[in-house]
Amino acid sequence: MSETGMTATDAERPPYVLSVDEVVAAAGSDAVSGLTGSEAGSRLSTYGANEIAAEKPPSAWAIAAQQLRDPMNIMLIAVVVVSVLIGELSTGIIVALLILLNVGLGTRQELTARASVNALADLQVPQARVVRDGDVTMIAATQVVPGDIVHVEAGDIVPADGRIVRSATLEAQEAALTGESAPIAKGTSPLASADVGLGDQTNMLFQNTSVTRGTGTIMVTATGMQTQMGRIATMLTSVTRTRSPLQRELDSLTKVLGIVAWGAVAVIVVVGLIRGVPGKDLLLLGTAMAISAIPTGMPAFVSGLLSLGAKQLAAAKAVVKNLTDVETLGATSAINTDKTGTLTLNQMMVSTLYASGLWFTVDGEGYAKSGAIRSVAGVPVPDFTRLGLGLVLDSDAVVGDDGSVIGDPTEAALVVLAAKLGIDSEETRQAYPRLSEVPFDSEYKFMATFHRVTVDGAEHVIELVKGAPDVVVARCTQAGGPLSGSQVPITESRPGIDEANVRMGQKGLRVLAFAARLVSDDELATMTSDPMSLTTGLSFVGLAGIIDPLRTEAKSAVGTALTAGIDVRMITGDHAVTAQAIGEELGLGPGAISGGELVALSDEELKRRLPELHVFGRVTPEDKLRLARTMQEQGLIVAMTGDAVNDAAALKQADIGVAMGSGSEVTKQAARMVLTDDNFGTLVHAVEIGRRVYDKVVSYVRYQMTQLLSLVLLFLAATVFDINDGAAMTPSMVLFLLFFATAAGVVIIAVDPGDPDVMHRPPRDPGVPITNRGAVVLWIVYAFVLFIAAFAPLVAGPDDPSTTQGSVSMTMTFVVMGLGTMFNAVVNRRDPASGLTSPILKALGIALISVVLLFLATQLPTIQSGLLTVALSPRQWLTCFGLAALLPIVVELDKLVRRRRQRTPATVSPEHAVAPARARHTPAT
Repeated sequence: MSETGMTATDAERPPYVLSVDEVVAAAGSDAVSGLTGSEAGSRLSTYGANEIAAEKPPSAWAIAAQQLRDPMNIMLIAVVVVSVLIGELSTGIIVALLILLNVGLGTRQELTARASVNALADLQVPQARVVRDGDVTMIAATQVVPGDIVHVEAGDIVPADGRIVRSATLEAQEAALTGESAPIAKGTSPLASADVGLGDQTNMLFQNTSVTRGTGTIMVTATGMQTQMGRIATMLTSVTRTRSPLQRELDSLTKVLGIVAWGAVAVIVVVGLIRGVPGKDLLLLGTAMAISAIPTGMPAFVSGLLSLGAKQLAAAKAVVKNLTDVETLGATSAINTDKTGTLTLNQMMVSTLYASGLWFTVDGEGYAKSGAIRSVAGVPVPDFTRLGLGLVLDSDAVVGDDGSVIGDPTEAALVVLAAKLGIDSEETRQAYPRLSEVPFDSEYKFMATFHRVTVDGAEHVIELVKGAPDVVVARCTQAGGPLSGSQVPITESRPGIDEANVRMGQKGLRVLAFAARLVSDDELATMTSDPMSLTTGLSFVGLAGIIDPLRTEAKSAVGTALTAGIDVRMITGDHAVTAQAIGEELGLGPGAISGGELVALSDEELKRRLPELHVFGRVTPEDKLRLARTMQEQGLIVAMTGDAVNDAAALKQADIGVAMGSGSEVTKQAARMVLTDDNFGTLVHAVEIGRRVYDKVVSYVRYQMTQLLSLVLLFLAATVFDINDGAAMTPSMVLFLLFFATAAGVVIIAVDPGDPDVMHRPPRDPGVPITNRGAVVLWIVYAFVLFIAAFAPLVAGPDDPSTTQGSVSMTMTFVVMGLGTMFNAVVNRRDPASGLTSPILKALGIALISVVLLFLATQLPTIQSGLLTVALSPRQWLTCFGLAALLPIVVELDKLVRRRRQRTPATVSPEHAVAPARARHTPAT
């Protein structure tokens, strides 16, 4: 025996398969007197406090050091060092500030992203009613230990995981843990098998779930990190956030730039040494080359574009934590969505009625008391008096006019239906108080109440019964019920009732049956002494189908996502049948599977079948995490929505975890984005914004790379052909272009509204980076055109270029690069669409400002002396415009050819290569 009295055999068996006596004895406790104070203290020392361990936050300095090790920042640091060595202090200071900005933003984002486990600790319940030494006492929930006997009642939050040892009409709402939308009836009977999912462990209560009905006593079986909540916390600490697609692609681009930049510098230095160029001149030339080749402003400019997208998302009620999450949204190719509270309202509502052999549809939304009750035209409306009495009098829930609920959610749905029938529940309960009752219990699955009512001027004592259809109908001998003139034997109506029950079940409805009987005068004494004995010989009244209704915008939002080529899957803790019915209503793809079936699949089988599976029911938090990882291994960019604690680990694993604003704090901390309006449609709109932002990032990179590669070619050509000792332009000219031409081009791209048809094309293939072969070819072609245009004045200009005094040839090269930069931004702001289409006036206005600054740089003496420029004649300016115009002509001709080759809805540029067909689901038309 261990110190808790548990044998080795018992320790291997979960508590829900043991009887009450076995589980209490195995834990060394007492169901009546509980633990002694000394034993509780000893166990507290052994097991520790009943709290979720907080994840130790990383050091800000450690994160900053990690950011500094980023390849781009290392290259920028090298530029700062060299700039200081050659006396270019202003250049060094500006680049150093960019480094600090990059490191500061990265450190802040990393620290913000690691708070999810701490939020679990904040959920800890403060007090619990515990039996110690035979007395009930209130103690801090953190002091609860395994083996403690804890009393709970309706309205309580369960302080720890525990086996139920006593219960009276006990029900618990476990949506936060299992995703099950309806409260679960709880009892004490042991389960037959240990292979039972969390949502089906009906003799257990779990930490931080809520008791919605009745009273109960549990023996604590797990505390702290051993609880189901603690296991979720453990999963959270084991999940490492994936780098966003943009981060991975910029990493790849950085490597390319590093090779290009330092390769070019090496060529220049080697050639310079061979020719005997002085060391100081080589450093100056190498610095100019490095500044030309390394996009010192790229991290800041990309952050600016993402920041603009983040502001647009916030205005659309979608708040992202990190700027790179904006781009991740645009790459989303699959959405795993929770059902309860995300696609549905997490409010129970009667949607279907079956009474007198007729079907009725109930309109409305959640707990709102308005809504019509419709049927086939010409069908006589039956007398709903008996049903109305059962809805109100055989229930305890109270629903306010504002939709607030006190009591069981399922009973609240019945009260709302009564209101739609014109019945005031409060007045009816006051007029017909209970004379006796049989409380609901999970053992017999029904509830009965007795009342003295007046109908049509006659007074009757009536018994009203509601419960599981199979149980209630089995106790009926008639259909039609009392207070009705059309009673028939139940055998005549039974086939229709059974068929209706099956039909509702197939639609995912939770079905309740209603019955009634008149109580004769000679049964009044029995009604008080033994009401259970009167729950036979009933008359069947009707069936009510209850569902957690869809949000009004959910179906259209799912349709929009499918049109955009995004695969949508519903993953829920509800039963697979219910989930499949909801999935069909939403228009999701084929294939439904339960959690048990999912566990039985190997990883390879799951990957093979995944394209044909779109509804997952009765899943555990581990299942959700596994699905997210499996889909990521297939190359999909996964968005996961959820609002409950059981979603937290999967949200953290997903490329873009999306929490609902009304969800748990744990979920919000684990997610990367929070929808403040709980609207699934907002997520789809956020994806649209993300796609537009990604388009802008791609346009910027294409524009920037064209600029940088043309400069690299320019300096390399000047070195190879020994023009002006390899100095195509002075470092100050390069910096001027960076801050007054390149920056203006970024603004042109940023203010462009983007492609209006962005949601009518499939998601891009995440396996094709920005630096894919097709894109690089375009960069080189465009850069070569700009290089030829700028190199021409150096070779054929009116004078010899010089880095010691101003020259017309070098000034013309400087002007051609500046004008080419502006033209590049205007035409490359969209691809493959023409950059000359509307709206273009704003782009031209921004470009004009840069052109004016470029003109002043050649005219004002102060700037001339700093840049070594000279004034140009009108003819020379016209020549510069003509040379610079070569680039937009080539770009627009190239896009025209590509548009004609690919006249399909999925026509995209190389940077926007679409995901393979296996990763998409196309809805039926």
